[in-house]
Amino acid sequence: MSKIIFSDNEVKNLIKNKYVKNVTNKAITYTDEFKEKLVFETENYKKFPRQVFEECGFNIEIIGKARIEKAAYRWRKQFKELGQLKDTRKGKSGRPLERELSDAEKLKPAEAKIHLLEAENELLKKNDMIQRGILTYEDIRKWKPSKK
Repeated sequence: MSKIIFSDNEVKNLIKNKYVKNVTNKAITYTDEFKEKLVFETENYKKFPRQVFEECGFNIEIIGKARIEKAAYRWRKQFKELGQLKDTRKGKSGRPLERELSDAEKLKPAEAKIHLLEAENELLKKNDMIQRGILTYEDIRKWKPSKK
């Protein structure tokens, strides 16, 4: 990760670019379209990565030359190895736990999922009753979920 920290104004400017998915003060997530564009336009040294960034409306001074070169290197390498570009961070981000989870810690995600599914069921019940004409929207405001 780059040492450059983006100001709030820089984040606002970067997020306006159509080739940006997300921006935080520390990182930029680019669209797959932009990554492919950069890989194909820099193939066989037709263009430098910096040129592609400039043509796509990025301010090189804000992003930083090192960040551009590292991103281009990663994307070209991934395309060469996998034949496609995809976000490899999903599900693998964060530091892995070095300790065993307690039973209570293992139960928390399951309980949260159960709670979500129960709420979803209540919503479906309300929707079904509205469609059948049993309930009105006014009745829903007074609705109390069933306790088990």
